[in-house]
Amino acid sequence: MQLTKHAHACVTLAEGGARIVIDPGAFTPDAAAAIAAAEAVLITHEHFDHFDENLIAQALADRPDLRVYGPNTVVDRWQDARRGQVTAVAEGDQFTVAGFDIAVFGERHATIHRDVPEITNVGYLVNAALYHPGDAYHVPPAPIETLLLPTSGPWTKLGEALDYTRAVAPRRLIQIHELMLSDLGQQSTARFLGPEMLGQLPLTIVPPGDTVSLGEG
Repeated sequence: MQLTKHAHACVTLAEGGARIVIDPGAFTPDAAAAIAAAEAVLITHEHFDHFDENLIAQALADRPDLRVYGPNTVVDRWQDARRGQVTAVAEGDQFTVAGFDIAVFGERHATIHRDVPEITNVGYLVNAALYHPGDAYHVPPAPIETLLLPTSGPWTKLGEALDYTRAVAPRRLIQIHELMLSDLGQQSTARFLGPEMLGQLPLTIVPPGDTVSLGEG
């Protein structure tokens, strides 16, 4: 499986000629191209930096073959979509799309502040190997090869991110949700979370546009 990193929370996963994209949002300049190249879109939650509602609505209208998955708070916005195009998912669901096996975990977005209403957030485990948590530190009850770790945002905290990686215990750690950090901030965060300081794994910073292999080892 190949992972292409887009800006912020968005990634494309490719295998055997098929592609899915997770969380193409308003902070991702090439979101339209990522969607156009994919058979399916997976959305973790309703915040605009994780899904561009108008962009996906247009893609659904233009492409009857496109499939979109997300919590009810996302997919209920497209009541007029063709039958089978959009599917609501929740924790415990499993499905296969474009040859990828998906398991859904988690229920709530991480707490931002007591004055900010809580919303639904799901994470996706792809091919029993890669986990995209959206905006949450939910620990899925499954072994994780590659964890996509959010590193910036109003809800994030380095100490919690460190404890989260320890609890998940992945074999590989890749940064996402980074746009609120400068280059120096990203490097400092990687050092704090990595073996130089308190972590056990190096945090891989994949520049937007780059592709990495998620094969064995």
